[in-house]
Amino acid sequence: MPPAHGTIDFDPRTRTIVKPGGLADLGTLVRPLGRRVLLVTDAGLAAAGHLDRAAASLKEVGCELVLFDQVHPNPTTDDVAACADFARAQTIDVVVGLGGGSSMDCAKGTLFLLAGGGTMHDYKGIGRGQGTFLPFVAIPTTAGTGSEAQSFAVISDAETHLKMACGDKRAAARFALLDPELTLTMPSEVTMLTGLDAISHAVETFVTRPASVLSKMFSRQAWTLLSDGFDAVLEQPSDLDARSNMLLGAHLAGMAIECSMLGAAHALANPITAHAGTPHGQAVAVMLPHVVRWNAAGGTVYDDLLPADALADRLHDFISRSGLKTDLATLGVSPSLVPQMAVEACEQWTGTFNPRPLDVAAATRLYEAAAES
Repeated sequence: MPPAHGTIDFDPRTRTIVKPGGLADLGTLVRPLGRRVLLVTDAGLAAAGHLDRAAASLKEVGCELVLFDQVHPNPTTDDVAACADFARAQTIDVVVGLGGGSSMDCAKGTLFLLAGGGTMHDYKGIGRGQGTFLPFVAIPTTAGTGSEAQSFAVISDAETHLKMACGDKRAAARFALLDPELTLTMPSEVTMLTGLDAISHAVETFVTRPASVLSKMFSRQAWTLLSDGFDAVLEQPSDLDARSNMLLGAHLAGMAIECSMLGAAHALANPITAHAGTPHGQAVAVMLPHVVRWNAAGGTVYDDLLPADALADRLHDFISRSGLKTDLATLGVSPSLVPQMAVEACEQWTGTFNPRPLDVAAATRLYEAAAES
């Protein structure tokens, strides 16, 4: 018989470094992995000064920087193909993702294409990577996705805009450099969106079907750090300790995802983003309180975080106080889209891990509940 705590197969591959000002150590950390460094980021990072600091650290140890700064939010299969085509024209030893989840996901997607060719559609699912992956280094500048702790690249189909999860242990970062000073330059709205995304990860991973005593430990600690940190950052955005708590909390929630995946709130959020262009953090934040109540009605217990009703109220309060929208109507999601979105939500891989089975009828009810809450 399996042990009472369930089957656990924990295979951490990422060294985690948490250090204010740690970006200055990038060169020293990267140099043993290679000399020619592809840095994948977005154009906005240059304005924040992070790119210059990264480049200076690499130059100091004799590394050569090759820059790809054309990452877009919710990177698509086209974005990854463009980055891979650019990289093939260079001689690359190491890939660094610097930025939010979009930069890190695009960088990881590039690893798949450089190693095995084809398109990202070929790698949808787990363990479908081919060839030898280059070393990858992840440096988050937002406290959100926890992508630096995961071996998955989440990439949108360029035509349908629906997200694909492409996972392979070889895509995990050799090290994740968590420098909370990098998060101080985030615009307020980005802080709110990414923070709520991270909170959703802590909440969803705590109750998924594959959750174990180990993943719940990550989820529980992530919730504590994120919920306290989010409150503090709402009050004082320059609070570095609170920013550090949120960054580490997002990372731990990412570790929980790696162990136990996500649930219905993410499955429901992805069609909203695809059809309405809604930022992912906003979409999942709107759906999560309703999913918590619905899961709890089916017997799911959240008590180690908060009792379900109190938890749903707390999540709704976070959204309201952050200034984000709290329902689908104000997001501009037409009720006529609900039947199609309900079908698409049930096709999302994340929904299969939800503790309560998600079908089209349930997805429809959840969207209707979120229409005007």
